[in-house]
Amino acid sequence: MPGLGMITLDTANPQTLAAWWAERLGAEVVLDADGWFIMIDVPGWTTNLGFQYVEAPTPGKNRLHLDLTWEEGQEREAGIAAWIAAGATHLGLRGEEDFRWDTFTDPDGNEFCLAAGH
Repeated sequence: MPGLGMITLDTANPQTLAAWWAERLGAEVVLDADGWFIMIDVPGWTTNLGFQYVEAPTPGKNRLHLDLTWEEGQEREAGIAAWIAAGATHLGLRGEEDFRWDTFTDPDGNEFCLAAGH
């Protein structure tokens, strides 16, 4: 059975987007292939994130997104404010009373979610 090697996002600006995600996740850039492909290593993750140059990223909502968990002890409102201050856009709180998450977009418009650990 294949293993998960990496999660890769298409972008017109791999270095900029990789740097943004690296800062937000406390990650390190471990590969820069002349700016057309950047890979970051996130502490505690078994899978790296890749950022691949494409001339014209697919428009509309991405079909695959990251589901992240809030940092231990992170207050939701403070977390939302920190992500917005860093350049994310908060799209709102979603879900049901016992299973909720906040949906955001990164500076490139890729959606991702943050929730309490489930």
